[in-house]
Amino acid sequence: MSAGNGFLNTEQLMNLTAYDADGEKIGSIGQVYRDDATGRPEWVTVKTGLFGMKESFVPLSGARSDGEALHVPHSKDVVKDAPRVDAGQHLDADEERRLYQHYGLTAAHGNGNGNAGRKGERTSVEAPGIATGTYVDDRSGSRPGQDKGVSRGAVPGDGRRGKDELIRSEERLRVATENEEVGRARLKKVVVTENVTTTVPISHEEVRVVREPIREGDRVRADIGEAETEVTLHAERAVTRKETVPVERVRLETEKVTEQKEISDTVRKEQIRYEDGKDTRRGDGRNGPRR
Repeated sequence: MSAGNGFLNTEQLMNLTAYDADGEKIGSIGQVYRDDATGRPEWVTVKTGLFGMKESFVPLSGARSDGEALHVPHSKDVVKDAPRVDAGQHLDADEERRLYQHYGLTAAHGNGNGNAGRKGERTSVEAPGIATGTYVDDRSGSRPGQDKGVSRGAVPGDGRRGKDELIRSEERLRVATENEEVGRARLKKVVVTENVTTTVPISHEEVRVVREPIREGDRVRADIGEAETEVTLHAERAVTRKETVPVERVRLETEKVTEQKEISDTVRKEQIRYEDGKDTRRGDGRNGPRR
């Protein structure tokens, strides 16, 4: 894997984002693994999964860089499905063999010096203040002034410094969301009874006596005796009946409402303090003379 005429060093690799063979983004580079024998980068881990919490190993064999991205000749799904190997630890031969089989490669693809017996041994080293990885010279694959067995945290020009340093770590709070059932809403139809009052006009017949005098010339037979007559009276009465008619449609709908919610939790972090053997005063390691 090269850029121009020289191999990329670790700092250059750590600033890249990996893309698959189709140009789809896979994730940023997490760590760089170098060959114990040659010191050259052979593997990188790519941050995948939710919030980039998972790191998948990808071989640098066949990869190319344009200075801003690392293009690997494998699909994103193949990278994400790579065998699970704990990042940050030495990569042994069995683990590397399983990775090569997953990518359809053989150990010879990444062995720059032909020493197959050393192929399964990679070392990932973390330097304070910079991204995880081991600095590798562009041409020789090793750091000037140091052998390949570089200690954790070492920097050029000081072979003892790695033994004198501590790595400060802290926890970061990452919050995700998930759907859960919080309740149910239902529609239920019941029958209730209520009194309804209305006013309607009702007619009835009443009797009144009408008297008219008989005029001269009216031909009316005059009889003396008892007699009677009658009329039939009529009246209206209210008659009720009931009918069922549809009056309304009722249904349930849900809508998603988004609100801002503050999430609080406790996280741990380390602080590094130093003590001067000649002075009892203490200070925070972040302001100390050495990092």
